Amino acid sequence: MEAIYFYSFISVAALLLLLDIIFLVFLLGLRKKNKILFQGKKGENLEDAIFGQVQKNKDQDAELKEISKRVKDLEKISEKTFQKFGIVRFNTFPGMGGNQSFAIALLDSQDNGFIISSLLIKESNRVFAKSVKNGQPEYSLSNEEKEALDKAINFKI
Repeated sequence: MEAIYFYSFISVAALLLLLDIIFLVFLLGLRKKNKILFQGKKGENLEDAIFGQVQKNKDQDAELKEISKRVKDLEKISEKTFQKFGIVRFNTFPGMGGNQSFAIALLDSQDNGFIISSLLIKESNRVFAKSVKNGQPEYSLSNEEKEALDKAINFKI
């Protein structure tokens, strides 16, 4: 009977020794991970590191909201800026060289804007401006002005 107790004791001791080795390996792994976690922190504890990171996240969130607001404001402004253009140079009269006359169409993203035409005639220059709403002119257009408007409407960036 004493042999049974002895073998039981040896078995339990061996099992405890095995568990001790397993826990030791686990503890060394945790120690290595802990060293990596606190590397460069100069003794700063985990709580301070976490609170510092939380504060950084709050600061970044506030900055991101500000940037998002500014982007939305810029998008609103850009809708009203000229984004499309078309230009056509031409001769007002046959035989007058140099294509000195021109028509320029300037439109925003909704095809609103205007057309400026400059007509060079023999002794003077005439300039006209015609408004455009939703791609439709409010006044009749010359062929060159229509061409400039078509180029602006179909403008690709």
